[in-house]
Amino acid sequence: HDPVTVLSVVVERGIRAGLIVAAIIFLADVLDVPLTEMTMQDSPALRLVRGVLSAGIIFLVVDLAWNVVKVLIDRKMGDTEAALEIGSERERRRTRLRTLLPILRNFVMILFAAIAIMMALSSLGIEIGPLIAGAGVVGVAIGFGAQTVVKDIISGLFYLLDDAFRIGEYIQSGSYKGTVEAFSLRSVKLRHHRGPIFIVPFSELGAIQNMSRDWSVVKFLLSVSNESDVAQVKAITKTVGKALRDDPEFQPFIIENLKMKGVEEITDIGIKLSFGMTLKPTQLQSAIRRRAYAMLREAFNAQGIKIAVPTVQVAGGKEDGLAAVAQQALVKHNAATAPIPA
Repeated sequence: HDPVTVLSVVVERGIRAGLIVAAIIFLADVLDVPLTEMTMQDSPALRLVRGVLSAGIIFLVVDLAWNVVKVLIDRKMGDTEAALEIGSERERRRTRLRTLLPILRNFVMILFAAIAIMMALSSLGIEIGPLIAGAGVVGVAIGFGAQTVVKDIISGLFYLLDDAFRIGEYIQSGSYKGTVEAFSLRSVKLRHHRGPIFIVPFSELGAIQNMSRDWSVVKFLLSVSNESDVAQVKAITKTVGKALRDDPEFQPFIIENLKMKGVEEITDIGIKLSFGMTLKPTQLQSAIRRRAYAMLREAFNAQGIKIAVPTVQVAGGKEDGLAAVAQQALVKHNAATAPIPA
């Protein structure tokens, strides 16, 4: 679809407003309503009619203004969808705008609606001063009764001011983790990598772990048999790291090649080794890690490096086993035939 322009919105809304006014004039002419005389006369009924007409004009003007602002914000949001180099300053600014613009749009909509309602009530002859004062008292009462909601809104405001996370980033907070998909005034939507959506109030987030900023280190452990040559494993890992970076699908996201960090632990099962690589923020981190697993396993098999597996060794010859069974049977027999003490 072609992008909506400000001019097209002004023309569309202007034509609609003109048609509404023309329909009112036509209806008044059909019903023989003297519109000109109504503006000169003064009575409660006429004041009410003039107030209703004024309120209608106010709503039309505010509707036009809101749609113009909405088009400008939507156009700016569309500009933020353009692909840029991952991790660049322009890309960070665009993700920041993509996070804040929907909230700004909702705020402007609420502001315009409040202004339109107040002006319409004033045109109907209703004193809005006492209404505003009463709304303040009601707001205080609602604030005491809905402290959790107020806490959610204020917490969300500070998260946004701190730039803690943006739309499209992968975050974790306690038992909640996922990609940030959207915001509301009091909650954030997180899409888990397995599909479910978490709708988490801001006040429940607490400390945030953002895994989509600047860079991240992907670490994992593998155990090889005790007979393995650690130096050979390190050389194999270096070769695999270069091959992984040469993959055109993953190359743009790898900052530091896969390498073996060292020996973490030696057990009776095998040697536990630590591996790691530094990546740019991307949703392909899991795919890169899985690919590294597969390439390491293939390279280990080719070089005779065995992955450690638990084993059980039973020592002793056949005669020792038979003697143990006979001894156990004798003990059971003696226990069964022993005399019962008086």
